[in-house]
Amino acid sequence: MNIAHTIFGVFGNATALFLFLSPSITFKRIIKNKSTEQFSGIPYPMTLLNCLLSAWYGLPFVSKDNTLVSTINGTGAVIETIYVLIFLFYAPKKEKAKIFGVFTCVLTVFATVALVSLFALHGNARKLFCGIAATVFSIIMYASPLSIMRLVIKTKSVEYMPFFLSLFVFLCGTSWFVYGLIGRDPFVAIPNGFGCALGTLQLILYFIYCGNKGEKKSADAEIDEKSVEMKVEEKQSVVNGKQDLQV
Repeated sequence: MNIAHTIFGVFGNATALFLFLSPSITFKRIIKNKSTEQFSGIPYPMTLLNCLLSAWYGLPFVSKDNTLVSTINGTGAVIETIYVLIFLFYAPKKEKAKIFGVFTCVLTVFATVALVSLFALHGNARKLFCGIAATVFSIIMYASPLSIMRLVIKTKSVEYMPFFLSLFVFLCGTSWFVYGLIGRDPFVAIPNGFGCALGTLQLILYFIYCGNKGEKKSADAEIDEKSVEMKVEEKQSVVNGKQDLQV
């Protein structure tokens, strides 16, 4: 059981790292276009908070045998901070203020949890407090893409829901869910079980609507062509009318 626990922990580290790096494709597009377009910035500060709280929970003086939880989430916190800063740089003014407010709340919540657990709580009380905080915000992190899922259903297009992000949400949630079950740690198993289910829903949506992206672009192209043809016909009619008047 200890070997299986370690194996799923290592696999969870690998899938979580891919999950943290998967938005790099999105941010490459944002940097290239110098615009955040319709991409949502909410998932990144929420993921940062989850990483900070989970890394804190995994520290030896909070919970035992969860070093793998702490290392990958510490790495994730650095990566997500970079994403948030890039998003803030390229976001429009209104969106920038919104994301900065969320980012500030994230740092405040983490600082509060860390200070309270460090100075006011000890032993099982500390583990319980940090575990509940990590669980709540892990669920919120996994739920943050729900707005994008709603956009996918509304537009019938997966343009703003990257496939690899959905895939690694599923893989990461599944591996850490099993890790939590083997280690009998509900604070790891519960939120990642939710993440596994949500990742499954995202993949289902992707495979339902992935074929519509090209159709939508084709339809837009046809509309543009028709608009050009109508404008040409209108101009030709005006020219013919002027010629008739001159005659």
